[in-house]
Amino acid sequence: MTYPRGVLASQQIEALFASGAIAAPGLAPGQVQPASLDLRLGSVAYRVRASFLPGAGRALLDRLPEFGMHRVDLTQGAVLEKGCVYLVPLQESLNLPKGLSAVANAKSSTGRLDLLTRAVTDGGTEFDRIPEGYEGPLYAEICPRSFSVLARTGMRLNQIRFRAGTALLSDAELRALHDRMPLVDGTPMIDDGLGFSVDMNPGPDGLVGWRAKPHTGVIDLDRVGHYPPAEFWEAVRTDRRHVILDPGAFYILVSREAVTIPPTHAAEMAPYLAMVGEFRVHYAGFFDPGFGHGTPARGVLEVRCHEAPFVLEDGQVVGRLLYEAMSETPAQLYGQGIASNYQGQGLKLSKHFAAP
Repeated sequence: MTYPRGVLASQQIEALFASGAIAAPGLAPGQVQPASLDLRLGSVAYRVRASFLPGAGRALLDRLPEFGMHRVDLTQGAVLEKGCVYLVPLQESLNLPKGLSAVANAKSSTGRLDLLTRAVTDGGTEFDRIPEGYEGPLYAEICPRSFSVLARTGMRLNQIRFRAGTALLSDAELRALHDRMPLVDGTPMIDDGLGFSVDMNPGPDGLVGWRAKPHTGVIDLDRVGHYPPAEFWEAVRTDRRHVILDPGAFYILVSREAVTIPPTHAAEMAPYLAMVGEFRVHYAGFFDPGFGHGTPARGVLEVRCHEAPFVLEDGQVVGRLLYEAMSETPAQLYGQGIASNYQGQGLKLSKHFAAP
């Protein structure tokens, strides 16, 4: 089958499953998102000494004896410990037709827990990138950075997006799209994508963000709205419209701009430039068609500071959104008739935490 150029929509993903291009033990309710497919953990996790890529022509499981330490049974639930690296065979595998490639990323709730989750393929030479025509299994590399987590078979920590060709919008196309349908409130910053900045304008009690506490309990990934934020997070407050990021610390902040993703497009968040500072922004990068559409939503920023303390100031540009055309308009949009935890969001922790 020939697909129109662009990111595949939900109904096209379902057709891939029906054709055998995606092999899995059935599709679970809500697993297909407007422009992506949630990937499910299998029954076992392998604790490994270090993160690694299989390399061209090599199967991942063939390399486990070099780096593997022990097996962890996920069928009854198991704790994945902070600072450790695990590899989990996923329930989905691929037999992509010619012309289709894929990219994976952590789900929003995964990224907001500082739970580094990346997809790996047999023969892989880079994370999260699945080449055109790939045939074989998928694996998730999982490294909890701030909190130990309780994981089980069937949990969905990352997602995959399928592409026919390349449909990335140029800056000129992005400006034209904004003229037809505003993508942000205010004047857009368009330079190799749509730039966005950090909001350091103090909210109630000077609140501008949250910082992960270094010593906490375990988070059960199945529990929603359960954990008191104060047990896992320190409030970040300022009256000076800036904060100093501590090396190694993980923060939840928010963008100044309210973002809209039209139904005809999808977007991916990318780092702005390495030269802007000693920090990384955003582990979870997919924005589905319909995000912020009709209900503008700000982007939540997952920020980790690197080697040196760094002053992050109000309005500082920290990232960019890359927009792509959809191959088809999805049958359902983000926030419309499906469970969408972050539609209309502002500064918000992951779904596992009760309201502050």
